[in-house]
Amino acid sequence: MDLVQGQLAFDGIPERLTRVTPAKLTTWSSCPRRYRFNYVDRPRPARGPAMAHTTLGAALHNALRALYELPPAQRTPSRGRELVNRHWKSEGFAGAEQSADYRVRAGDWVADYVERHGASAEPVGVERWVSATTGTIIVQGRVDRIDHRDGELVVVDYKAGRHTPGVGDARDSLALALYALATRSALHGRCRRVELHHLRTSEVVSWRHTADSLAEHRERAERLAHDSSAAATAVEAGEDPDRMFPARPGARCAACEFRRHCREGKRAVPEIEPWALLGE
Repeated sequence: MDLVQGQLAFDGIPERLTRVTPAKLTTWSSCPRRYRFNYVDRPRPARGPAMAHTTLGAALHNALRALYELPPAQRTPSRGRELVNRHWKSEGFAGAEQSADYRVRAGDWVADYVERHGASAEPVGVERWVSATTGTIIVQGRVDRIDHRDGELVVVDYKAGRHTPGVGDARDSLALALYALATRSALHGRCRRVELHHLRTSEVVSWRHTADSLAEHRERAERLAHDSSAAATAVEAGEDPDRMFPARPGARCAACEFRRHCREGKRAVPEIEPWALLGE
């Protein structure tokens, strides 16, 4: 974990600021063992094979990034399909037929999304890197899109999975709350509204944070950052890595990129095919 020197605290003792990303904190919260493999162990353990649902999500995100870099008049359904084709890759799919099928589906999803939401958005940031010092952490991350709407900044996060998100997903997302805090600091504007845009259905769910709810997420992020940093420091001092970074086996182990290196994960659930999470 990256530590940087902070300003003097009120008691004269220098504080240590921990540099974090929402992805790191989410990984630590869900499985410390996966966090260790990804962010602590060097050299990093070899990852498993590419997963088709990850390839699909990347193509959709890249297409929308390119789309929202265009003027509104050029954000047409046909351009959306064209951009999906341009950014399409086939890693993880069962074969050429399945890849072609999902390429067409992805093009339809983006075209429908553009039809419903494309021209109305006023993005002030696309794949925008934001950073802010808040509390005892420095939050950094890349936001899919930042809109300016009704006098405020809105954090937009694309979702491409089988699960259709609900309001609770937006409300409880640590990542979205931290993006809102970082966006407010980076762009110097009011930012309390966060949105999840489900690309398969073009559904949008939103949540407006209060100062209190953002503070709760910040405090949680500080606790997670402290705990993960303490675990890494303990390993450097000679503690057992498996004890400091325990596995939390569950259904997610079936698709974990580090499954081959984790006894608990392999015992928890059978391995799945790389295309098993595409859904219908």
